[in-house]
Amino acid sequence: MLSWLKTHPFAVEAFFEHSLVLTFAAPLAEIQALLPAPLVADTFDGRWGFVAVALVQTRHLRPKGFPQWLGQDFYLIGYRAFVRYPSPTGKRLRGLYILRSETDKTRMSVLGNVFTHYRYQTTDIAREETAGRFAVHSRQSDFAVALVAPGPEVSLPAQSPFATWHEARRFAGPLPFTFSADAGSSRMLIVEGVREHWEPQPVAVLNYRVGFFDRYHFSSLVLANAFALRNVPYSWKKDAPKYGTAKKTAPGPEECRLLQLALLPPCLGLCAEPGNALDKRPAGHSKLRRPVAWAGAGPGAELPGRFGLRVRFF
Repeated sequence: MLSWLKTHPFAVEAFFEHSLVLTFAAPLAEIQALLPAPLVADTFDGRWGFVAVALVQTRHLRPKGFPQWLGQDFYLIGYRAFVRYPSPTGKRLRGLYILRSETDKTRMSVLGNVFTHYRYQTTDIAREETAGRFAVHSRQSDFAVALVAPGPEVSLPAQSPFATWHEARRFAGPLPFTFSADAGSSRMLIVEGVREHWEPQPVAVLNYRVGFFDRYHFSSLVLANAFALRNVPYSWKKDAPKYGTAKKTAPGPEECRLLQLALLPPCLGLCAEPGNALDKRPAGHSKLRRPVAWAGAGPGAELPGRFGLRVRFF
């Protein structure tokens, strides 16, 4: 029953207040060993593959079309690999494969693992940004990064395989697609990101420690680039079956009830459709069912939802 929920079943939107991505180069074969078939490590110069860690202050993460006050605010540390996906339709999609995701909010970790295969864990995250200094660290995750104060020129990391920032920009996430493997089938789950005004700026890293990558025992792992940006609206389309290897099944009544519990506050519920028994509220909940205006709509309006459902106030 729960397998359908983990397929990114609806579009999502958010606001990136700040994003910092550090990309690391490792031997190509060692990156390929991390990937499930049919993903192929994206490469530079035929020698290097790449992994990255993204640090994102995220605001108002919510199903697309829902008001901001229903969204989640959290900090994300995301570990990714740069890959290409040869789709059954003959296209070669370029994107990121999810290795693990960490957040400072337990609710986000729980919901992330309900609706995705992104491997969320809750951790401690502390951020410092004062007088030109930017630093993030996590004791539990054995993670730390600090940036050099902004200056007129930014040099590539000393051991970077790239000769110019123009080369390095190709390996600065996020990329158009995000991939995760459905362990219960041969299906590759594919989510397409949508953004505007995406202009990451190169930054210089003072020091870093990424304990998560130690588990892979790379023979060589060098910092290849670092980019940052601010204040970007971002959204993700729901999983794209047209690129995958199997079709999703529609949600059943119990799955829809889980959607209600996970996504909606107590004052809201999913409107019942014939035969699916969705109109179930917690014991003791008020029996009043007074529809009210939603996002500027007229009195009595209901919010059109995904899966042929509607959302309304009780």
